[in-house]
Amino acid sequence: MKKDFWDDSSSAQSILKRISLIEKKLNQWENARKKEEDLEVLIGFLDEDEYSADKSLHGEIKAELEAFAKMVEDLELKIMLGKKEDVNDALLTIHPGAGGTESQDWAEMLFRMYRRWMEKENFEYTVIDYQPGDEAGIKDVTVEVKGDYAYGLLKAEVGIHRLVRISPFDASSRRHTSFASVFVYPAINEEIEVVINPDDLRIDTFRASGAGGQHVNKTDSAVRITHIPTGVVAQCQNERSQHKNKANAMKILRARMYQQMLDEQRESIKELEDQKRDIGWGSQIRSYVFHPYTMVKDHRTKVEVGNGKGVLDGDLNPFIRAYLLMLASESNKFVKNVSGKAASNE
Repeated sequence: MKKDFWDDSSSAQSILKRISLIEKKLNQWENARKKEEDLEVLIGFLDEDEYSADKSLHGEIKAELEAFAKMVEDLELKIMLGKKEDVNDALLTIHPGAGGTESQDWAEMLFRMYRRWMEKENFEYTVIDYQPGDEAGIKDVTVEVKGDYAYGLLKAEVGIHRLVRISPFDASSRRHTSFASVFVYPAINEEIEVVINPDDLRIDTFRASGAGGQHVNKTDSAVRITHIPTGVVAQCQNERSQHKNKANAMKILRARMYQQMLDEQRESIKELEDQKRDIGWGSQIRSYVFHPYTMVKDHRTKVEVGNGKGVLDGDLNPFIRAYLLMLASESNKFVKNVSGKAASNE
């Protein structure tokens, strides 16, 4: 280790985090190798007469195979999450669509779904900005999600989510369709540079609305920051301190500007592939149907799940995994096409 290693603490922490991530990957591979060896030994017992009819051994082998399959799937996901930003923490934002209380309630249901998923996956999360709905639900929420590959996994959720149900707010019990949008941005770490000229910023303060105590509502503690050249806006009103709200709003702004840069890069790749997709409002990525039948369907991957309640309780991994596999497949096709064209031009 260099003598001046700790002189730049942020750089040192970044390097240590990278080392920790590599160690975790190595440990995962080693654990999978040991699990495979243990399974080979167990399966070998089945060839011996004294164990071949042992039902408890069969049950143990089944359980071990399921655990091994889960380890392999997890390793496969990590391999697919190979982009620099995939390992980062994430900023998750949920907005209701048109429809007032219906859509605001749906946005809150999505918020609960993601909280359940985060808890199951052992991610830490902090609500940075929360704006309650007029009667029920939420108008807007931004959550910071901390943990390895938080962004890489949650990027599968970006888009419009559609709900079909019998409305609890309709006295006639009619069926309603609601929309909410989900955006995910990679949290910026020390290795990613996003240059923002202070002269390009407009910073507005205003009185916070909704819950938060008397002090929040009586002072101009809420902060909205606009990056004038790009029109990117970020705001925060959760903290009582204007200074803390400004710091959180800057964190959101930097993440959104970095995401915009990534989107521009991906857009150029899509033009080369000639496979540009419409990601505008109304092009839902997933439908959650609870009337007249129950089904959750991802329109990108065609994955369908009949257990809608389980999905709303955070069982999102089948959708996330299928989406990442689809991205990996498209990326491989693109590389092959480019390689083929290059070879034909030689």
